[in-house]
Amino acid sequence: MKMDEFLQQHAVFTVEELDRFLSERGSGNPNTRRSLLTYYRKKGRIIPIRRGLYATVPVGGDPTSSPVNPYLVAAKMTPDAVVAYHSALEFHGKAYSVHTRLHYVSAKKSMPLTFQGHEFIRVPVPPALQAKGKEMFGVTRRNRSGVDLHVTSLERTLVDVLDRPDLSGSWEEIWRSLESIEFFDLDQVIAYVLLLENATTAAKVGFFLDEHKEALMVEDSHLEPLRRLRPRQPRYFVRGKRDDCRWVGDWNLMIPEEILNRSWEEVL
Repeated sequence: MKMDEFLQQHAVFTVEELDRFLSERGSGNPNTRRSLLTYYRKKGRIIPIRRGLYATVPVGGDPTSSPVNPYLVAAKMTPDAVVAYHSALEFHGKAYSVHTRLHYVSAKKSMPLTFQGHEFIRVPVPPALQAKGKEMFGVTRRNRSGVDLHVTSLERTLVDVLDRPDLSGSWEEIWRSLESIEFFDLDQVIAYVLLLENATTAAKVGFFLDEHKEALMVEDSHLEPLRRLRPRQPRYFVRGKRDDCRWVGDWNLMIPEEILNRSWEEVL
């Protein structure tokens, strides 16, 4: 049956994807789609995630307990959804710990969703990218369970996480996660920072690369464009945190002692 063929190829799907599939096979009537969705829901082969979005239950699976890959859900929340920030670190296997909140970048507004113990939160596209038509810079296409999805590259993720640390957990989480990545295309990192045109973010990335110069094979030629973009006045590394900070002149940043001393490594 056509629907069985579709479900084998779509672990998570939108009604628009089902409509396209049916139209290509000569069954474009909306009533046909509604009837199929109703039938397969009653049969326990699909479960609703939210309006217009469904997950496929494997043959013989229990619709009340069959787990759905959360990255596939995040990737289908909007047509332009990109798995990003800490969720991208997790997707790439580089997160120090696992979070139940997933973030995706999208230009389209979308309400938060809670599904199977995970929370899915939309983050707007950075304005600088949108203004330049570069929304997909540093975005790669990957496949999970036969489903294509978009996720930020490790290079873009490095910058995004430092740009929006509020979406990625504690500084121990951020530092340990980023330090687990053995290689970055540094030219791509710099190119993305320059696209964002944010002085504080440039300084943060510069500081991180400076701190890991040997491990990441960072040259002065990588740091110089970031130095030129660093803020002219001292800025706080962590917005709203003004206590226990030390000024690092190279990057004109007030950086928490917790980060400078890597206090999470202290043995109690």
